[in-house]
Amino acid sequence: MRKNPNVLAPGDQLFIPDKQLRKESRPTGATHRFKAPATALMLRVVVKNMDDQPVANTPCKLQVEGQAFQLTTDGSGKIEKEIPKAAENGKLTIGDQEFPIRIGHLDPVDQISGYRARLNNLGYNAGDSDDENDPQLRSAVEEFQCDQHLTVDGACGQATQTKLKQVYGC
Repeated sequence: MRKNPNVLAPGDQLFIPDKQLRKESRPTGATHRFKAPATALMLRVVVKNMDDQPVANTPCKLQVEGQAFQLTTDGSGKIEKEIPKAAENGKLTIGDQEFPIRIGHLDPVDQISGYRARLNNLGYNAGDSDDENDPQLRSAVEEFQCDQHLTVDGACGQATQTKLKQVYGC
């Protein structure tokens, strides 16, 4: 159902096969270490101002699950940090402004909650309603469409969703 197999939404059905037993031959009388490969979880955030310009080369503080990191945005406003795999919450502080970060809580762009969250994160004030006819949500979609030179109709159709994914980064 999803273009990205790493994105699930409520109602999706998932098949998890049974574990397969794996055997490793090793001599007895010795100690052996087995390591499972682990992929790092990278948090990437691009910080832009209200004029859609990158907040470049700016010191900031990232807090994730009790750990604090002093970072600096790069020339394109991006910060990148490896974080714990189970991380769900964080906070980014730039100057005297604090921005909460919810990790792994973004629904697919083709769902109302997904495009609403992206619009809110981009500063379009889409509100918190999951009613596609909500005036605040439609106004945010229209403003985004106007800014991106799309047909302005207030509906988040395929063209708007594609552009929203491109602008947002996912």
